[in-house]
Amino acid sequence: MSAAVGAALKKIAVCILGDKKKRSIFFVAAGSIIAGFLGLMFLPVAVLSSLGSMEIQPPEVDKSLFNESAIMASLDSGQQERITYLQNQGQEIEEAMTDAGVRVQTIKAQLIYLSYFEKVQNFNAESYANLFAISLDDEDLIAAINSTYGLEIDYDEFVRTYTFVMNSTINEYMFTDITTKNCTDLAAWAENAYISGWGFKSGFTGEKNESDRIRYADNSGLILGYLNYSPTEKVFGSRYEILVYTEQGSLDTLPDVPGVGLFDGDRHGVYIGNGEVIFSSADCGYVTKDLVSNGSWTSWCTYQWVDYPKEAEKSNQEGSEGE
Repeated sequence: MSAAVGAALKKIAVCILGDKKKRSIFFVAAGSIIAGFLGLMFLPVAVLSSLGSMEIQPPEVDKSLFNESAIMASLDSGQQERITYLQNQGQEIEEAMTDAGVRVQTIKAQLIYLSYFEKVQNFNAESYANLFAISLDDEDLIAAINSTYGLEIDYDEFVRTYTFVMNSTINEYMFTDITTKNCTDLAAWAENAYISGWGFKSGFTGEKNESDRIRYADNSGLILGYLNYSPTEKVFGSRYEILVYTEQGSLDTLPDVPGVGLFDGDRHGVYIGNGEVIFSSADCGYVTKDLVSNGSWTSWCTYQWVDYPKEAEKSNQEGSEGE
């Protein structure tokens, strides 16, 4: 676990770990407190064991304790006030990021705040969110945050931290319409998998591997994962087992519609706009991004059960099946 993630967890843990009676509960449910603030899924207990110099083995604990309300009930009024303050700050950041049109970066903004802003005075969520809206890329963003708030965030450390956190969750803020399966969200799903550092593993569609706690997807599984994932229940289903697609035309007729598929006779990729494609590669072992022109793509396609605009609707009712 990176130092910044540890720092973020320590800020919440410091008011709990001084009490031996609460330590064991903390180890099982610290991920839930983070979930209340960041909107993340539970961080694995094994990861939390690297916090500081604490040498505590995760105990066997009633699973009913593994929730935020149980943790809050175990804290005194001062500790509850601190946790509530962090949660409220997280909510303010979420609202400001939405207003600034960069909702998809909410987790990033919350994580940076929780990890590095302890000594920042007179914090304003709106001006903070604006830095995300105007920055060209993450390197530019970190430079702007450092300059604005007098911080010294190391960019490489930030990247390691952010990748770790994103791999631990499915970014709920990427979806534009959770009531449908649509091409815009499919493109966002693929980009999230790339940003989060998903690996390639046959038979996976975005789930975590229980042994190493890393998310994986095989080539068709990258698309099947989007079809099977429920943003409301935050779980993967198994309704769609075979990727059904329709080749629509040659590459020179590719419409500028993020979420259409690219096909080379064997592999699938998801077009994300700006001439770029994301796909899960068995060759390099992870989800990667590249220029369409650099690949061997020969045609573009649409996927059954995904909604597309008219320019990509030529014949999306029947298609071919691919593993």
